[in-house]
Amino acid sequence: MTSRISTPAVSAATGETADLFAQIKKAAGGVPNTFAAIGSLGPTALKSILDADAVLAKGTLGKQDLETIKLIVSEQAGCDYCVAAHTMLGKLTGLKPDVLKLMRAGEPTGDAKRDALVRFVRNLQKTSGTISEDEFNAIRAAGYTDEQLVEISLAISVTIFTNVFNRINDTTVDFPAVA
Repeated sequence: MTSRISTPAVSAATGETADLFAQIKKAAGGVPNTFAAIGSLGPTALKSILDADAVLAKGTLGKQDLETIKLIVSEQAGCDYCVAAHTMLGKLTGLKPDVLKLMRAGEPTGDAKRDALVRFVRNLQKTSGTISEDEFNAIRAAGYTDEQLVEISLAISVTIFTNVFNRINDTTVDFPAVA
């Protein structure tokens, strides 16, 4: 299967796109298909994603929380590319395959704080309007701070962008398949 939008070879990139691809290669060892497509067509958009991820990396949420958020958003959106990417990245943060599978299904994992985060993100993705006072109190009671609520919001937003792009593009998945 090939993506819908023709993407030039990463090696053919020039200017800002080449610089961004070099940065990604240095950090990840290669340029994932979604970043190659976004960067070749909209380097400013790719830079925005990378900048947002850099902000999140310096924040107070841990890597497992960030991958939990990104996986749940991707699962809810039905983005097979991002589900595969964030399943693999979640494993790299130490999340176990069975925990990742339970999170994707919205089932309890045995970790009360993580389960609260999964419920919170799923609720935000499935509903509209202001969340209820009970939902707000539940995420706060789980130990998430006001600063972390900002970071959760940013992580959701960045993930929605890549989910939408990949759904439009039908980006060829270059991560291990997810069962």
